[in-house]
Formats: sequence, structure tokens, C-alpha cells
Amino acid sequence: MPADLAVIGLGHLGLPLAQAAVAAGIPTIGYRTGPEAGPLTAAELRRMLAGGFRPITSPAELGRVRTAVICAPTPRGADGTLDLTQVEAAARTLAERLRPHTTVILESPVPPGTTETFLRPLLEEGSRLRAGRDFHLAYSPSRVDPGNRAFAAANTPKVIGGLTPACTESAATFYGRLTDKVVRARGPREAETVQVLETNYRQVNIALVNEMAVLCHDLGVDLWDVIRCAETKPFGFQAFRPGPGVGGHAVPQDLAGLTGRNLRMVELAQQVNGNMPQYVVQRAATLLNEHGKSARGARVLLLGVTYKPDLADQQGSPAHEIALRLMELGASVSYHDPHVPAWSVLDRPIPRADSLYEAAAHADLTILLQQHRTYDLQGLSVKAQLLLDTRGATPTGAAHRL
Repeated sequence: MPADLAVIGLGHLGLPLAQAAVAAGIPTIGYRTGPEAGPLTAAELRRMLAGGFRPITSPAELGRVRTAVICAPTPRGADGTLDLTQVEAAARTLAERLRPHTTVILESPVPPGTTETFLRPLLEEGSRLRAGRDFHLAYSPSRVDPGNRAFAAANTPKVIGGLTPACTESAATFYGRLTDKVVRARGPREAETVQVLETNYRQVNIALVNEMAVLCHDLGVDLWDVIRCAETKPFGFQAFRPGPGVGGHAVPQDLAGLTGRNLRMVELAQQVNGNMPQYVVQRAATLLNEHGKSARGARVLLLGVTYKPDLADQQGSPAHEIALRLMELGASVSYHDPHVPAWSVLDRPIPRADSLYEAAAHADLTILLQQHRTYDLQGLSVKAQLLLDTRGATPTGAAHRL
């Protein structure tokens, strides 16, 4: 059976989209744009394959689909801007095989204007077709939230901005097969800016509670109780929680290169969040000193080195910087994570603890960086000599909290 959909880019954005499409009964092929690691388990991938998903290595089949969605990664480059290299490669590969009436959608995080001024010329030049006349072109910000059991593709609204009203409707028809609600933006730039706003919203609000964590510690105030009480307000407040840093694939954007003007709150938020690993290490050293021990030579156990609970994805995890800074202080660092069988920091293998309770009892300090469901935090707080909880996940009074 010929495929209806081609997902170009099989990383943290593309694989969940392909998974949702297969679940909706859409014949789907997937084409890699580079070495990509996705968030799906081996069992989920097997179910996708059984459902008809076909990874392809030859791009020839890209010209036989009705819809092509580009989900290529756009990591931050050395200059701080988003690197569109893989988007460009995907566009050139698709353009050579693009047929009339195909709907092309970009889901990769990009600066506003990318769909019109970057992607469109590549597709038109390579295909000799015209967007909005010969094929449909649209942008839709990805809203993938790995591990979220409450919101999946079906009940997460999809925003769509097409080059023309017809482009928007064609993309809406496709996404209407995956989700209960489609939201139409005025155009691609508005849809692209939705992604910028949503990503920066997360960054700024996490920065606020991270600053509150530092302030409350200095004041001797229980921040976690403050948040518990504040989130009872039924309007004007959404609870965010502090942590050892901000991980994940979402890259905050200040758009200075486009407008010549920084988003000052985003810039400051990145500084605040970027300082959290160092703050955790400072708290760790202080705790050791208060208990008559030095960081130099101390045995420190890190629990959970992924960026999100119950996933193996380590993208942007603050655990790497925390481990590095602890080792620079002379600490002997080990780790435990049920989802990460081997872990290295700057190509230096970090010893993995096989027995969690035994390792915690042996360590001078245990630091909870990620609260995987498999962790019995009550039991852990009893076994650990000294426990620093950066997630507020342990019972009240059972550990030192961030």
C-alpha cells in the first residue's frame, strides 16, 4: 500500500508524529535526516512497525505521498542561533521529488519567517513548482511532551499557519485525522511565533521559581509549601517547580538576530536557569561541610541523570554539568538511573551503582536530580547518609530540599 504520509526526521519530534499517524490508521513512511535518537521505547517501535510504519533509506518514496512533514532537529549553533542545516538538507531532498498537490508542513522549531523565506525558496527551486499554487505549504509548531500520560496527539490542539488559506485548510485536513482540535493561525509567521512564545514561557517561569528557590532557602522558607498553597488560586497563576536546571530539546529564542532587539526576560531567564547546576553543587558542598566533610574526596551519588522522569533522554540534562563540577571539586561521583545503563561525562565513564540502597548508604551525599517512578523516596531517605532533593519529591522533613 502506498504511503499517505512521509515524516522526514525521526528524532524526538518525528517519531511521536509517526506514532500518532500509524495509530490513526495513516500509512506512514519515515526518513532520517541524520543520527537521531527518539523518545520511543523498543516496544513502541515494534508496535509501530506492526501497524505498518516503514522506515526508508531511499528518498525516492518521498515523491509518492500526499503529505510530507519535516521534523528535522534544529540544535543551537555556536553563535547561539538555531542551526537549520538538517532542515535545509530535508528540504532539498524532498524538493527533488515533490509532486503537485502535495502538502508540505514544517514542524521543526525555527525563527519566525523561516517557512516563507528559507523553506519555500528551497522547495520551489528544487521542484520547479510554486508554493500556494502547485503545492501546499504550512507551519505547525510541535507540541510533543514525552512521557505525558494526560496529553497525547489526539487531545492536544494543533496550531496551523499556511502560506495561503488553501494551504491552511489542506494542513488542517491532515491534522484533523490526528487530533480533536485544529487551531488556524493567520499565517506561517504567526504559527512559528507560537512556538517561540510557548518555549520562552516555559523558560521564563522555570527561572522565576528557580530564583524563588534560592531566595526561600536564604530566608528559611519552605518553597514547596509556598507553591502548594499558591496553586490553589483558581486564576492568574500556574504552578511551575524549580529544579537543578532546564533540560530538553526546546531551545529558547531571543530573536535578536531577526529584530536587533533581545527579549530581555528570556535572556535573563537563560542566565538564571544556566546557573542552577552551579547552585546545586554549592548547596552540596555546604551540606557536606555542615556535616564535617569536604567535597574533596567525598563520595557523591547522583540519582536520575535524564532530563525528564521515566525517560532515557539525556538531552540538555543538568546532571552532566553537576557531575563535572563535583569532580572538579575532587568528589568521587557515581550515579544510578534505571533508564541509563552507561553514562559518561566528557568521555569519562561514571561508575554506575547496581544496588541503589547500598550505594546511598555508602555515599557521603546522595543528590536526587530526577524523580523516576521506580524510586522509593521514603526508603531512600532512610538509607542515605545525607540526601539533597532538587525536585521536592521526598516527604517533608525526609531530606534537604532545593
